[in-house]
Formats: sequence, structure tokens, C-alpha cells
Amino acid sequence: MQTRRALLTAAVAAPALLRLGGQAMAGQDLKISHQFPGGTEEDGDFRDRLCRKFAAMLKQRSDGALTATVYPNASLMKTNSQFMAVRKGALDLSLFPLAYAGGQISELNIGLMPCVVGSYAQGAAWKTAPVGRRLSAFLAEKGIVIVSWVWQANGVVSRANPIVVPEDVKGLKTRGGSREMDLLLLAAGAATLSLPSNEIYAAMQTGAVDAVVTSSTSMISFRLEETGKHLTSARDRTFLFTFEPLLMSKAIFDALPPAHRDLIMAVGEELEPFGTAGSKADDDKVVGVFRKAGIQAQDIDAAAFEKWQALARTSTWKDYAGRSAECAELLKLSQDVRV
Repeated sequence: MQTRRALLTAAVAAPALLRLGGQAMAGQDLKISHQFPGGTEEDGDFRDRLCRKFAAMLKQRSDGALTATVYPNASLMKTNSQFMAVRKGALDLSLFPLAYAGGQISELNIGLMPCVVGSYAQGAAWKTAPVGRRLSAFLAEKGIVIVSWVWQANGVVSRANPIVVPEDVKGLKTRGGSREMDLLLLAAGAATLSLPSNEIYAAMQTGAVDAVVTSSTSMISFRLEETGKHLTSARDRTFLFTFEPLLMSKAIFDALPPAHRDLIMAVGEELEPFGTAGSKADDDKVVGVFRKAGIQAQDIDAAAFEKWQALARTSTWKDYAGRSAECAELLKLSQDVRV
């Protein structure tokens, strides 16, 4: 029979049990990693803010039974290591540009496919459309759960000349952000190199790259107005949207109690409008940031978009569809999303 001292020791050593939805749960802290600058819930890069709001909402609604710690600026692990870590269950969550993992799993490049998503509304419609359901199922097979769907429009910052139509990148060292975008740039006559967002500033500063395709938010957060001379904004239309969701390890997710899993998915969904609003706001804000630095914005009109799309059909779309039956199906389904 256990002594009173032994019972007290065991009680102190055991995790605190709290109640949520009528079910006892052990307290757990999740780790959320991303590559973007850190801030607060109210100030800074909206992607970091989304993660912090997610953590705060989990804590509040679970009465502290489920918490999360945010590690910004690749401070927990390097950017390109995060996806595999989530797959293996070595990292709980990451807000991650899906196409960064396209070198490991080519199908994921659908998340940064030029001229496929043409608006925020169209991107949002993916979630419940056949293409979104197919992508979710595919990721689940790879050990990943999409918690929050986030899309970002991309523009261009250049040290050389304004980039509006494909001919403008000819001869320039250009960062596309994914294999598929790189193929489009190569078809337009550019040279390409691969860089995560947090390495763009140094590459621009040293002249290792002439132009970069990236989101408005990254342009602001990484202060690209200090290194560029020309801005092509995404405020009206653009040839590239990035799918940058909050992802969770399926192994970690499945090991949680049902009420915790439900809470995570509910909070993730509630934060999707915040992500869209933040991205749209930055599409406008970046123009003012660059204007203050003496740089005027160029815009992509309908005729310019058609040139990019025509080139995408014969280059990157064709290549992607030929890589696997799954790639071909995802591309086909993406064409069925009309808004």
C-alpha cells in the first residue's frame, strides 16, 4: 500500500489535469515555428501575429490545458528543415510556404503555381473545392494537417529595371520562390536561384540576385525598399499567389484528445479571415513604404497578366502536369475553381 508521501510525490510529478468539453486532459505546450520576424499579437508581420493569436486563443479556450509557444525568424530551426520536422513529429506546427517543400514532394508546388490562383477569393475557395479536399488528403498521407488556409499575393522587387511583363526579366538573376515559378522565369530568359524569404535582403544587398518575387508582407518585413530600386505591386492583380498555411504534424494532432483537435481546427478556421485581411492590407501598405523610400510602384494590368499566363501554360504548367498523375489531377482541379 502506498504511503501518503508517495501519493503526494506522484500527484506533484503528474501533469496537471484540466477539464475541456467534459473530458480530462493533460496540459501540453505546442511549438510553432516560422521564418518571419517576430512581434506581438497587435504589431508586426501578420503571419507572426496569426501564430500568436492562435496560441492565445488555444490557451484561453482550453483554460490553459493547451498552450503554444511561437518561435519566429527560424529561431527554433532553419526554414527548410521545418516541413520535414513537422512530417516526422519533431515539430508541432509551422506557418510554412507549402512550395518550399516542393523539392521533396513535387505535388506541393501547386501552392506556388504561376497564374493558377488569380484572387484572394479564388484561393479561399480552394478549401472546400475538390482541389482543396484532394490537397488536404494528399498532405494527410504525408503526415501533415492543414490547420489554417492562408494565401498571399506576390509582387516583384528589382535592382535592375521594372518587372511587368515576362520580357522584363530576361538576363536577370531572379528569385522565384518555387521550382514552378523558376521554370516560368527561365522560360522568360532569366537566370534563377533558390532562397528562403529571410535570406533575400542579403542577396539583394550583395548583388547576388537582381530581382525577387515575394509577398508584399515579406517585402515590408525584410525591408526590401532598402535594397531595391523598382516595385511591381500585387494590389490589383498578380501572376503569383503563395499558399502559406499553418501546418501541423498529423502524428501530434492524432495523439491529442478529440476536444483538443476540435479546438485547434476551429481556431485555425476562425483566423483565416485575419490572414486574408492582413495580406490584402500589406498589398496596399507596401506601395506606401516604397514610395516613402522614393520608389514608385508598377502594376500588372490584364494584358500583362495574359502574357504571363500564356507562358505559364507552355512551360511550368506543362512540366508540373507531367511529373505525376497526382500533379496532373491537382492542376486540372485548380482550373475548375471559378469565383
